[in-house]
Amino acid sequence: MKRPRILFVALPDSVHTARWISQLAGLGWDVHLFASSDGVPHPSLRHVTVHSLSIYRTRDMRPSVRVFGLWPWQVGAQVLLRALREFRLGRFLHVMWLACLIRWLKPDIIQTLEIQHAGYLTLAAKPYAGKYFPKWIVTNWGSDLYLFSRLAAHFPRIKAVLAACDYYSCECQRDVQLARQLGFKGIVFPVVPNSGGFDLDRIRHLQQPGSVSSRRVVVVKGYQHWAGRALVALRAIALCSNELADYEIAVYLASSDVKVSAELLAVDTGLCVRTVPPCSHDEMLRLFGSARIYIGLSISDAISTSLLEAMVMGAFPIQSHTACADEWVVDGETGMLVPPEDPEIVAAALRRALADDALVDHAAIRNGCLARERLAVQVIQPQVVDMYRNLLTSVASR
Repeated sequence: MKRPRILFVALPDSVHTARWISQLAGLGWDVHLFASSDGVPHPSLRHVTVHSLSIYRTRDMRPSVRVFGLWPWQVGAQVLLRALREFRLGRFLHVMWLACLIRWLKPDIIQTLEIQHAGYLTLAAKPYAGKYFPKWIVTNWGSDLYLFSRLAAHFPRIKAVLAACDYYSCECQRDVQLARQLGFKGIVFPVVPNSGGFDLDRIRHLQQPGSVSSRRVVVVKGYQHWAGRALVALRAIALCSNELADYEIAVYLASSDVKVSAELLAVDTGLCVRTVPPCSHDEMLRLFGSARIYIGLSISDAISTSLLEAMVMGAFPIQSHTACADEWVVDGETGMLVPPEDPEIVAAALRRALADDALVDHAAIRNGCLARERLAVQVIQPQVVDMYRNLLTSVASR
């Protein structure tokens, strides 16, 4: 009997790619990943065959990961790719390699995880794959629709992707409505986090013992770019410096300008501020498990994985209202929703979370119950597996 074959097109170095695909491990399916961009496959990828123009095998990869590239030598591949890009041929080669792979593999399903790289690439490859192009699932990540559909250069391309695919998956009810408004007429899969579920029993020991109100750490997401607004969070912390004298401020994923601002914040206020170096997922969860408060600000996102991690580990979330947080947080009770670019309002929320022990302790209890109901791996993984099984049965019956 032929094994089900699924081809993912996704960012190979993304932990979200790895965590989503890992949900299918152990099912005996033939799972392939075509890299939608350059990058070394994430070390937590497993039970998958990776295809790429330039990726090569590294020591960090698990034994169950196989790698196939267009060329056997990494250096030669990189040099040739650079030359082709100078002549504007690199993109075409990427498209044709994906189309050839589809014709060779003949997958039962193709799924793009993210739209601006994987979705556009797959749309371009579809005509060249011809009759071998299978049913197509488009998965929305982060700001794929919420922000990019409002930009003139992306609006028609997003509409074209949604018109060409058969199924749509996302992690926000907000984005389901957006997809429909943008013309999607296919089937929508159940709304679940793109990062998959949490092994709550395993990570429980990573939490600091005692009440959340006894913790003395404030964690700040350090993204400052086209969407992230970490500098606003640091300004809010400066406004609350008197109330934070006994706290440590931990800034993770800090860009270079955020690192400079964090250092200046420490000098100007006397606060204990540190930037967290790259670390494992468990170490990141341990940090959240030692935090009283988490602050994450951005002008656009889907459900922020950091928000979910903070809630799971008991930290009280202060999250921008642009990230579907209202589908998880009861504002003023289990967290606070704030505008991403107003430090005064963020500071007011921070002051309340610092002063009200009962608020953060009760929020941790309620968010813990929510995690068991909606975020446990035992809840999410069966939904995801059933989704694929039902689709594969439908495909096989045609």
